[in-house]
Order: sequence, then structure tokens, then C-alpha cells
Amino acid sequence: MAAEVLPIGEIRERIGKELGISDWVAIDQRRINQFADCTNDHQWIHVDEEAAAKGPFGKTIAHGYLTVSLLPHFSAGIGVIPEGTMMAINYGMNKLRFVNPVKVGSRVRDRITLSNVEEKGGGRFLITTTHTVEIEGEDKPACVAETLSMFFTK
Repeated sequence: MAAEVLPIGEIRERIGKELGISDWVAIDQRRINQFADCTNDHQWIHVDEEAAAKGPFGKTIAHGYLTVSLLPHFSAGIGVIPEGTMMAINYGMNKLRFVNPVKVGSRVRDRITLSNVEEKGGGRFLITTTHTVEIEGEDKPACVAETLSMFFTK
């Protein structure tokens, strides 16, 4: 699947519609430990398998921000790009909620919906997408994030 390059009018027609669903990504202890090393967040619930086995979730869990850090990967082939885009940048988030912990050994994927398109002038468009990161076999998602991307067009 690849992101679609479209006129801005056609992109606006997709507001409120699902853009796609990513492939599954496995969350193993190696990935969790690497994230802990990158962020210096070595809280026991993430990295101490023995202590976590006795904790509230029965095993280690991924950092919430590890889940969020996967959003660019999930989005890589899904979405819409305004015609004439020269570059795009992450602009921030309006909302982020961690709904359900991601236990080690789980698989997650992202369901992406186009939420808003706003013209900012000077060829810039702010596109808002809602990401619902699902955990395989779970009723509640891992997180819901409303992200902002700024597209710079010719």
C-alpha cells in the first residue's frame, strides 16, 4: 500500500474516512529493552521480566511512547499527500491517550482515519489524522492519537 498523491479537494472529501490499516508489528522484549536504552527509561514494568511477572500485568509491557514512536512506521504507506508536496514534517499532537498496555509478545497495528485538512497559507496544509493502535486479540486499543502533519507544497 502507498500513500496517495491527490489534489487538496479530493483529500478534503476523505475527512472522516478510514485511510487504511497497517501491517502487524511484534512487540518483543528486545524492542522494549532497546527503547528503554534509547530513552533512559528503565522502569521495572518494562525491563525487569522477573519483577513484572509478579506485577499487575503478569509480564513486561511496552512503554507508551514506544507505541507512539511506531506511528511514522505505521503511516509510511498509508495516507494522502497533497499534490505538489515538497516536504512534510511532524507538527505535533492534539490528543494522546494510552488506553490499554501492550504486553510483551503482543502484536500491534494502526487504523488511520483522516480527521481534518486545514489550509495555512503559503502553500502549507495541516493534515490531522487519528491513529487507533490495536492490539491483536484485545477489545481495547493500545492508544488513540490525533497527530498533525504539515505539508509544504509548491
